[in-house]
Amino acid sequence: MSKTLYSFEISTTEKQSFTNLDKQLELALTESGIKDGIMIVYCPHTTAAITINENADPDVKTDLKLGLNETFPNKKEYIHMEGNSDGHMKSSVVGASEMLIVSDGSLILGTWQSVYFCEFDGPRKRKVLVKIIEG
Repeated sequence: MSKTLYSFEISTTEKQSFTNLDKQLELALTESGIKDGIMIVYCPHTTAAITINENADPDVKTDLKLGLNETFPNKKEYIHMEGNSDGHMKSSVVGASEMLIVSDGSLILGTWQSVYFCEFDGPRKRKVLVKIIEG
C-alpha cells in the first residue's frame, strides 16, 4: 500500500506572507504513486490558512495582504490576550484547507493557479498536512 499522508514544515519570515506549495504538493503526489483521486491540503494552525490563487503576478499577493489588512485590522479594542485576533479572523475567512483533483498523476489547477500557505501571525515554524485519496 502506498503512503497517502504527508507533512512538511514551513518557516515563515514575515508577519504575513503567501508561500507557494506547488513543489511540495507535486513531490507528495509523485511519492504516493496515485494517478487519480483527490488531494486535501490542510493547515493545523489558527492564524494561518491554505488558498488557491494566481501565480503569475506577485502583485496579487501584495493586494491580498492589503485587502485582508484593511478588512481585518488589528484593533486595540480586541480582547484576545495574544494580540493576534486579526490573524484568527483572516484564517477563518480564508480557510484551513483546499481540495484538489488528481488526474493522470497530475494536480488539476487553472493556468494561473497555485496553492499557497498563508501566514497571518509570523514569523513562525508551521506544518502542512497533505492527504491523497485514490479514487
